[in-house]
Amino acid sequence: MTPLQSAVQEPGLREKAVVVGAGIVGVCCALYLQREGYAVTLIDPAAPGDSTAKWSCGQMAVSEVIPLSKPGILKKVPGWLLDQKGPLALRPSALPGILPWFLRFVACARHSKIVEISEDMATLTHHVYEDYAPLLDACPDKALMGARPIIEVFESASGLDHELPHLALRKSLGFKSEVLDRAAIADLEPSFAGKFSHGLLFPDWRAVSDTKGFIAALTQSFIDQGGVRVRGQVKRIDEVADRASGVMLATGERYPADHVVIAAGTGSRQFFDQIGTHAPLVGIAGYQVLLPTPGVELRHSVIYADGGFCFSPMTRGLQIGGTIEFASPNAEPNFKRAEIILEKARKIFPQLKLDNIEYGVGYRPFLPDTKPIIDRSARLSNVFLAFGHGQLGLTLGATTGRLISDMVAGREPAQDLTPFSAKRFSLIGGHA
Repeated sequence: MTPLQSAVQEPGLREKAVVVGAGIVGVCCALYLQREGYAVTLIDPAAPGDSTAKWSCGQMAVSEVIPLSKPGILKKVPGWLLDQKGPLALRPSALPGILPWFLRFVACARHSKIVEISEDMATLTHHVYEDYAPLLDACPDKALMGARPIIEVFESASGLDHELPHLALRKSLGFKSEVLDRAAIADLEPSFAGKFSHGLLFPDWRAVSDTKGFIAALTQSFIDQGGVRVRGQVKRIDEVADRASGVMLATGERYPADHVVIAAGTGSRQFFDQIGTHAPLVGIAGYQVLLPTPGVELRHSVIYADGGFCFSPMTRGLQIGGTIEFASPNAEPNFKRAEIILEKARKIFPQLKLDNIEYGVGYRPFLPDTKPIIDRSARLSNVFLAFGHGQLGLTLGATTGRLISDMVAGREPAQDLTPFSAKRFSLIGGHA
């Protein structure tokens, strides 16, 4: 037992649930199962908060429902290969391995498919705040999620014009945005005064106070309410007939379970044979720079559209990042990508202080249609799947937790989960 296993679960007839993966999606699944009365064990090899979502922009991006694939995206691939300093880069060594995945990704660039995916995702993101509310209410710190909206700025009017069709689609789905001029940007964010004349305000977005602290606080709430967090690596799911009986760690230690949830992000791939899916799940690198004492004060989380990254003020400093890189599985991080972000940020704020700088990378678990899998295993009837959230893991953590708890409890989820079935990939040729 580790020190984090600070609570002993109650003996007796309570059903046991094991959640594999303690990032934001895993911890939210554990909390919602705990609310249902299950005795829950949460297992992850990393410390609380040290997960993919730690190295994210920290935004509740509720209207970010439009997939990454856009019309004409195939024409951009040569540029991604040649320009390793761009907001989206593709390592040449990764191209052969990622090509099958990428062809599926491009197939989602049709307008009709983009609308379909956006409509599907909106059925989840419309519930983000109401799903987080009970989880945050149980935390002592009531400022884990900020109240201020998010700003996006553009270098020219053409950048804003390019976004207009996407804004129209978002509006049709019930999401809000406001166009900002130079004066409005300066009023909202004085540090950006005189730097940008074109922007957007997303009044229904929010930012967390600290990505690492947000996950750590939810984890501590789970433990305080009787949950058990084990720091270890799950090696396999134990099986009896067509059901899971628990999990086994790399150490040989076993944890029995009546229900198992796989919420391990890109690490979920190791269980694909056992759970009966070979979904084309890849990890796409997102790089971040943390400046503990930046010398610049920001009120809002600000997306710099042309640079492809975000300024995220947090309690532990200013985090700058969000660029995307396609690389081979198990490739070493290329922290030059983080240095490129910092170089661009210093052009906007030359006074940035670089004391005690920290670089980080998070591997976003992406599926070609940029929708997550929220489903039940086709092979083991009491194993549930919650992975593939891409850039929306933080946004959709609580909503996914609620939906998983509904399925585990035998209830019909309020949202139609057919668009998020693992089986949708078997219909188009199996794994990539």
